[in-house]
Amino acid sequence: MKSKLLNDLKKSLTAEQKAPVKPVAAPKPRQEEPDEKTLWQRALNGVKPLATEATAPLHLPRPDKQEMLMRRARAEGEREMDNLGISDTQALMNPVASEAQLAFRRVGVQVGQFKKLQDGQLVWKAAVDLHGCTVEQARMAVLQLIADARAESITVVKIVHGKGYSLDTGGSLLKTCVNGWLQQHPAVLAFCSATSKDGGNGAVLVLLKRQAPAANAG
Repeated sequence: MKSKLLNDLKKSLTAEQKAPVKPVAAPKPRQEEPDEKTLWQRALNGVKPLATEATAPLHLPRPDKQEMLMRRARAEGEREMDNLGISDTQALMNPVASEAQLAFRRVGVQVGQFKKLQDGQLVWKAAVDLHGCTVEQARMAVLQLIADARAESITVVKIVHGKGYSLDTGGSLLKTCVNGWLQQHPAVLAFCSATSKDGGNGAVLVLLKRQAPAANAG
């Protein structure tokens, strides 16, 4: 009995040794995620660049006659301002509120004459509107208005400066500039905010000196 069991055990062990051994699969290595550059290259794979035509060189237009005249006028205006001693800095040192009433009278101007200017009894004959102007454009316009008016013997003019507000000056920018420029201009005798029919606080009426007539030649 024992010998039979031993024989059966030997046969079983011999059969197991003869059976083929199945190989164990090695774990697959973990693939790293592609970076953005690799993904972009894959997306462009097979894409052909479009053919582009040669572009013409950019030619800037030459300044036209009007621009040249504006430059000349600006240069003449700056020289005139220098000769008159008018300073933007001095004008901006005294900010004017948008609703402020302007009033200026030089020594020698009669109170009655100034009162007529304030009441609108002195009729203005020339005017300029500064809406939309830069400070430089406004200065040139004011100087030109005064020069033209004096050349035509006009003694009362109107300047519309508006009521725009500027945080830089703490008041109305153009109104502040006009107030300062006029006080510095030697041809200005007096000025004041206009009456309601002429623009109110958004405009000033200016009384100018009469220009002395030119001496006759010969």
